[in-house]
Amino acid sequence: MKKKILIISGGQSKERLISIQTGNQVYKELKKNGYKVRICEPDHQLVDLVKSFNPKIIFNALHGQYGEDGYIQSILENMNVPYTHSGVIASAKAMDKEISKKIFLKNKILTPSYIKYSYNESYFILKSKIKKKLKFPVVIKPINEGSSVNVYICNEFNLNQRLKKLKFYKEILIEKLIPGREIQAAVLCNKKLGAIELEPKRQFYDYEAKYNSRAKTKHIIPVDLQKKKFDKLMNISLKVHRLLGCRGVTRSDFKYYKGKFYLLETNTQPGMTKLSLVPEICAHKGISFIRLLKFLLDDASTNK
Repeated sequence: MKKKILIISGGQSKERLISIQTGNQVYKELKKNGYKVRICEPDHQLVDLVKSFNPKIIFNALHGQYGEDGYIQSILENMNVPYTHSGVIASAKAMDKEISKKIFLKNKILTPSYIKYSYNESYFILKSKIKKKLKFPVVIKPINEGSSVNVYICNEFNLNQRLKKLKFYKEILIEKLIPGREIQAAVLCNKKLGAIELEPKRQFYDYEAKYNSRAKTKHIIPVDLQKKKFDKLMNISLKVHRLLGCRGVTRSDFKYYKGKFYLLETNTQPGMTKLSLVPEICAHKGISFIRLLKFLLDDASTNK
């Protein structure tokens, strides 16, 4: 008899709908392959459900805040049931864009220059800092969101308007805009998996481009890079996976410009929807969706 698996999806983050899609895809595939599966929300009934269902492994299908920032991981640690994807510390480091950038820079991994902005600071001083350190246009983003939620490209004239949309975050990251190609690379169970290039029809690979099929983002695989460059891309991805202490699968997002790879961020909970990139990379490598899920289940742990 195959293992009992409890899938946690949904949650309260701005990526709730994507998490539900991921959870449903995983549920269908595991069910089809003979696993005894339950799916649930990360609510007050979770502890009782874990006790009554007694799963061998918990599949973490959550995205965004509380799901991939170490919060749910700390709860799962106390339950002492192995769970998929990265642990508490790795999740927290990867989700915090400022902390992860500091790790990248300390380890000589190229990443766009940035400044942190607090909303109690002067807007005019901010503009001066941007002109001096970053130059327009810039990217503004929350420090701890995923899926390009509330990410905007700004010039000198619409910066203030866009900043107002993020005011409820209190602090945000402002990053130098790197033009060039959008390339994303995946690591699976501490091994280099592969990469995919994206050509969005929109201004950049934002939330709509990621999850709305009508956005018609072009997916290019294999990526057209010289072997030496491709190897460098994958080596950086594996290096950051290990530096952060990740397990399971990660997807690192890069801009490739003038022969250099700029690491934007590393995602510890990549999506498993029909439009998601990791399953697509796996398919190109001859790894079926169920085999990908088995890799993640086999790599599940209670190790922080």
